[in-house]
Amino acid sequence: MTENNHGAAEDKPQPEAPQPPQQTPTAVPSSPPSPWAANAPATPRQDAWQASSGHAVPGFQQQGAGQPDPGQPGALQGAPGQPGTPTPEHGIPEHGISAHGIPEHSISGHGNQGLGTPAHGTPEHGTTAFGVPQPGAQAPTGPYYAQPGAAYPYAPPPQRKAGRGKVVAGVAALVLAVGALSGGIGGYIGYQAAVDSRPVTNALNAPKPAQQSSNAPAGSIESVAQSVLPSVVKLQLSGGEGSGIVISSDGQILTNNHVVEGAAAGGQIQIVFQDGKTTTATIMGRDPSSDLAVVKAANVSGLTVAELGSSGDLKVGQQVVAVGSPFDLQGTVTSGIVSSLNRPVRAGGESGTQASVMDAIQTDAAINPGNSGGPLVNMQGQVVGINSAIYSPNSTSQSQGGSVGIGFAIPIDQARRTAKEISDSGKATQTVLGVSVKDGEKGGALVSEVTAGGAAEKAGIKSGDVITKFDDRKIDTSDALVAAVRSKAPNDKVKLTIGESQTVEVTLGSQVVETK
Repeated sequence: MTENNHGAAEDKPQPEAPQPPQQTPTAVPSSPPSPWAANAPATPRQDAWQASSGHAVPGFQQQGAGQPDPGQPGALQGAPGQPGTPTPEHGIPEHGISAHGIPEHSISGHGNQGLGTPAHGTPEHGTTAFGVPQPGAQAPTGPYYAQPGAAYPYAPPPQRKAGRGKVVAGVAALVLAVGALSGGIGGYIGYQAAVDSRPVTNALNAPKPAQQSSNAPAGSIESVAQSVLPSVVKLQLSGGEGSGIVISSDGQILTNNHVVEGAAAGGQIQIVFQDGKTTTATIMGRDPSSDLAVVKAANVSGLTVAELGSSGDLKVGQQVVAVGSPFDLQGTVTSGIVSSLNRPVRAGGESGTQASVMDAIQTDAAINPGNSGGPLVNMQGQVVGINSAIYSPNSTSQSQGGSVGIGFAIPIDQARRTAKEISDSGKATQTVLGVSVKDGEKGGALVSEVTAGGAAEKAGIKSGDVITKFDDRKIDTSDALVAAVRSKAPNDKVKLTIGESQTVEVTLGSQVVETK
């Protein structure tokens, strides 16, 4: 009677097998089998084989002999992929198990180099070099351990002999491939024939579309341009060019002072109308402090007159359109919005003096040299400002800068009053407070001098006072105060705040602007 590794007694005689060397083997721990063990320990040995068609378990490398893994009872591990001849010193168990838990008679002496020859450990009991039992062979005894990650072993699938079935399958596959190829070629030929037979169209042979006869939508940039362009002119001088707007049908044109200043000593001014007609013009009057002037075109009548709006109700973000002749390009229309209001700007830029400070409308509509004197209009086509200045960091005394989206226009409420005075008398009056001011150390406008008998002296303002508010408008610089005063008309009453809380009421004065 013999006892297998499951402890079950058997009465059947066992076939004789070569005896292993008489050495004391490394004992397999008697603790529960490793999770890698094939099914349960009581499963018969012939159910513990997993190779297919004589091949090793896929996805794993053969490993050489190693020492028992303390965390895997009964399993032995070694360096992966290292061939080695199993020896008792490397943990060969009593019942013919190699160092990796595979039956000793199933493993070649060189790990993954077993080729099924005697020199490479061909088993004596009908198994292949990879440990797969041959038909009719008795499964070796002893525990079986799959390699890490391998599926639990099951009986190998039955072997099928190659025969007539493979030939039939091959013929069927060939027929299908030929059919698919023929179908593809036929389909392509049919598709190409269909493509070649499609009619050819040519845009040059299509009839012209009917011209649009409807009017531009009210409030659109198109409608604004149509209504404003006829009243915008180009001014040409020996020293440059600019733009202007017709304010009377007999030829009065409002523009900037800096556009016509070069002709003040007798130079010629040429007016170019939108329809291409030209004529000469003379200066009726100008106001350098507000950068405004009025010229009179000769020998004209029946001109289209611009509609003047109001700048007092403008809102930041409101859409506007600028029209003029930038860089001598007459009739140019650009659009944008009101970017800011009450922006103190010196006509002529930082090189200008405080005498030319204006209370400007800021816009991002493109304004360039040549736009000066042209209109800034709202979406009803009404003039709300006279384009006068741009901010351009690239400009120098030798070159003109271009638009960077920061342009300034004189509010039409101020321009209307000045233009009216010039049209009536040839002179313009300037609104004054009667003080000289400079920037305060902590903000505001510091009064450095008070004009005797002027509006400020009559209101009790003294030298050294710091004006911080003009009505409800905050005053943070001296230019802000000058611009705020000039935005008003003579004899307007305003409230000034001195310091933190002192307030005084002032009736603004006026003075005639003298030109050189």
